[in-house]
Amino acid sequence: QVQLVESGGGLVQPGGSLRLSCAVSGIIFSNYDMGWYRQAPGKQRELVATINSGGSTDYADSVKGRFYISRDNGKNTAHLQMNMLEFEDTAVYYCNAALRGYRHYTYWGQGTQVTVSS
Repeated sequence: QVQLVESGGGLVQPGGSLRLSCAVSGIIFSNYDMGWYRQAPGKQRELVATINSGGSTDYADSVKGRFYISRDNGKNTAHLQMNMLEFEDTAVYYCNAALRGYRHYTYWGQGTQVTVSS
């Protein structure tokens, strides 16, 4: 019913860029806060960036100035532009949609692998 479909992951060299996309269906997209999370092997999932229903953004300190989150309510899509990628950015990246204040209304994408390697 609710689907978050991610795309854009892959292998990139240090200093390179990737743009992740998250296509959302089955919810009123404009009502939801959107976020990108990542999980590296053996580590906990961490929040990378958020953009709320009003368009306000926030970023983890480790990606500030390099990553940019955006949303297109007309296309029900969220993006994560990743620039100046580093080895430490290697992880599975997950898209999340959450209705603020309603803990049962949260949804996750399947994850997409980002590998930064020389």
